Amino acid sequence: MPSPFIELQVGERTVKVTNPDKVYFPEIGATKRELVEYYVSVGEGALRALRDRPTHLKRHPDGVGSEAIYQKRMPAKHPEWLETVTVTFPSGRTADALRVTEVASIAYCANLGTIDFHPWQVRAADVEHPDELRIDIDPQPGLGFDTARRTAFLAREVLEEAGMTAFVKTSGNRGVHVAVRIEPRWDFVEVRHAGIALARAIEDRAPDLVTTAWWKEERGDRVFIDFNQNARDRTIASAYSVRAKPGGPVSAPLTWEELADAEPADFDIRTMPERFARVGDVHEAIDERAFSIEPLLEWYAKDERGDMPYPPNYPKMPGEPKRVQPSKARDE
Repeated sequence: MPSPFIELQVGERTVKVTNPDKVYFPEIGATKRELVEYYVSVGEGALRALRDRPTHLKRHPDGVGSEAIYQKRMPAKHPEWLETVTVTFPSGRTADALRVTEVASIAYCANLGTIDFHPWQVRAADVEHPDELRIDIDPQPGLGFDTARRTAFLAREVLEEAGMTAFVKTSGNRGVHVAVRIEPRWDFVEVRHAGIALARAIEDRAPDLVTTAWWKEERGDRVFIDFNQNARDRTIASAYSVRAKPGGPVSAPLTWEELADAEPADFDIRTMPERFARVGDVHEAIDERAFSIEPLLEWYAKDERGDMPYPPNYPKMPGEPKRVQPSKARDE
């Protein structure tokens, strides 16, 4: 028997949704069809966050209870209108990743079971020079959302002093993401250095609240700012991305005023469409201006602490300190 399906008109495309009644989020009874229709309903905002970016897919073809399939390469068989872009990984290997150019491409991938969309911080026109600086604010286990909120406001304060305008969203979990559009003039190494300088400046203002310690054993009960999210092939969930969690939470773009009393649980696959219809994309202005990271690079150059460890899958990088956790280093 052929699988049941429906067809949705998404812009100029007809997108086929197979097994539309399959339950993807059992806790709330949300189906695959609801997931696809969600992305169409917030399409303008989701497209703004993903447009022309190489994007990794986190697929759960049998819903959130199933194991994730992390897909960095688009299958060779796909509609001719669906575009790809070639990216280079830290290993030197390359792949043709999804290039999001229209809402239909988002809907098509949602039909493949994609719940989370994870874009690179570059655009297809220049995949070697990021146009986004990312501040990934991650409260350590046991800490509440308010610690992430306080850290985000500190990040905004530091960025304003550097002459930069930041945009904020919930991560869809317990954290907060802050983004700044930057001029695509610096490579991944330089943008990562700018991220380290920014993270350290935030940490210096509230060392009891914030840490940049890469090793978990050194973080304690503090909020970690993951500076390595600015490295090549490191991605975070995009604005409006649903997260593969029971209640269908969403990474929700906010105004800074809204962040003051927002709660992540307020934004999910069923509440966000109504919000989007009412207020639109509150990050609509994010592409209006791109900023220089030179102030942050000057801070980095003056900091005698130098570089920080890269993620374990990276080759040893020039200037990187010993990549071994402190407790093991002491035992040697």
